[in-house]
Amino acid sequence: MVAAAGGVPTVVIAAPSSGSGKTTVTTGLIGALRAAGHRVAPFKVGPDYIDPGYHAVAAGRPGRNLDPNLVGEDLIAPLFAHGSIGADIAVVEGVMGLFDGRITGDEVGAAGTDALGIGSTAHVASIIGAPVVLVVDAGGHSQSLAAVLHGFLSYDSSVHIAGVILNRVGSPRHEMVLRQACARVGVPVFGVVRRDPSLTVPSRHLGLIPAAERSADAVAAVASMTHHLRGSLDLPAIVAAARQRRSPDAAPWSAAEVLAPYVDGAPAPAARPVVAVAGGAAFTFGYAEHAEMLRAAGAEVVAFDPLCDRLPPDTAGVVIGGGFPEEHAEELGANVELRADLRAHAAAGRPVHAECAGLIYLAEHLDGRPMSGVLDIAGSFGPRLTLGYRDAVAVSDSVLFRAGERVTGHEFHRSTVTTGEGAATPAWAWRDAEGRGATDGVITAAVHASYLHLHPAAIPEALHRFLARVGSRSCTMPTNC
Repeated sequence: MVAAAGGVPTVVIAAPSSGSGKTTVTTGLIGALRAAGHRVAPFKVGPDYIDPGYHAVAAGRPGRNLDPNLVGEDLIAPLFAHGSIGADIAVVEGVMGLFDGRITGDEVGAAGTDALGIGSTAHVASIIGAPVVLVVDAGGHSQSLAAVLHGFLSYDSSVHIAGVILNRVGSPRHEMVLRQACARVGVPVFGVVRRDPSLTVPSRHLGLIPAAERSADAVAAVASMTHHLRGSLDLPAIVAAARQRRSPDAAPWSAAEVLAPYVDGAPAPAARPVVAVAGGAAFTFGYAEHAEMLRAAGAEVVAFDPLCDRLPPDTAGVVIGGGFPEEHAEELGANVELRADLRAHAAAGRPVHAECAGLIYLAEHLDGRPMSGVLDIAGSFGPRLTLGYRDAVAVSDSVLFRAGERVTGHEFHRSTVTTGEGAATPAWAWRDAEGRGATDGVITAAVHASYLHLHPAAIPEALHRFLARVGSRSCTMPTNC
């Protein structure tokens, strides 16, 4: 299939608000397009790790994130082009409501503030020049839907709303009234999805349960979404809308090119050092670009499952990302060999990069249940959700950052950590929206661990610094799983 003049055909699936059914519709659409013979590149706006897992199951290729807050506006189009290589259509799931994005304290109430919140679905759609399809939860709508659509159509002329998908429609008569409302404001209807309790993905305290945890259940859920949406959507109309994309493809982002300024001229290690990356059901949060950058910098990336594995042989560096250790604490504690491996690894000065769940796993315990004990901290799980972007500064030199370096990251957790009697050096400091100072994380000679999730494409120098440390250290560990 030939790409449109504006680049790979692309459609952005948005909604007036959260809870409208974007993930179900997007996942089912991706599966339906794939079943129809398309090669689909899936994307998610924002820092979300869970939705891309379902997208990946439906598409048969990695789901990727597009977040201007984390990587900057200039990297969005190149990252999109990179993730679209080999695809004949791209589907981008939005975040929250169409125009909902980050507003800094300086922007609140400011005259002339741009309608497109930073990192909003509308912002990303405008950057890549893609048309928007609005998913509307029609359960509480009738003729007034026309007014809602009129507001979205007229709010910002830079956003092209190509059509609407009516979700949770109750009856044929309800559908007729809704179609009349859409016709009144000239919005094509690209699909009608009936109310169906089976079209849900199980959730818990931080949202949907990751696809990697549900395994066969996730595959079955995606198959169900694909089946229902394939019969509910006008796929030819959606593909035609996707071809209306206005912007040509940017030059694709390249991990090798991004790292070249840091790698060129540096002494090459005698062999490709092994970087062990935690995975499995407990550690499902990560960006596809992370492993790509590690490999481009010369590492051999080896996945391991902390629920049953030990560190891979010859591990020189460890990456432990986000996830749900609280859901698997007993199994994590039972893997005493890996816990000992990690303590020995860090004690020998070999680097560890941990984020959020990784921070908790490096603790002595989580609510009394043993973790790895690499750090003299204790974790506890509670009802309070900590959520939001953070503009942070590195407090001190570490295996990743130099003191004073600045990043924008995102935290999303219900746990807290307390430090032991020894003074712990925090990884980050920042000020919240009210100007109050805060710190996060722990660094040691070998470890950088914090709640802050960072996108690797935004921190190439930090990844090179980590790899330089990895290249100078190696060890031999047995494996048992």
